[in-house]
Amino acid sequence: MYQPNHNNVDRNYNDTLPPPPPYVAPPRTNSKSIVSLVLGILSIMIPYLGFLIGIVAIVFASLSFKELRMRPEQGRGLAVAGLVCGIIGTAIYAIVLLLILLGAILFSASGYSTY
Repeated sequence: MYQPNHNNVDRNYNDTLPPPPPYVAPPRTNSKSIVSLVLGILSIMIPYLGFLIGIVAIVFASLSFKELRMRPEQGRGLAVAGLVCGIIGTAIYAIVLLLILLGAILFSASGYSTY
């Protein structure tokens, strides 16, 4: 005698989940671009030394751009921000130092004497 199998649906049903995708680590952030950003911010914040710190920030940003072209790393935005902050910090303190120098020259050339 034939007995119908009511579990035909269960025979084709598979309750297991597909395996998770393999773990792919996110790309690293370039360390020179982080250094460039930090030094760029410091070049704006620290008086008078900001001129030199800004120059170093610009150098680190350019080195970071070279490394980012060769390596699959993140950090281009950080390097751009560090470059911009470094340029602004260098320009601010270059103007300040130039004004101080110009004032000293004009003051000494005006003939004022404390004697």
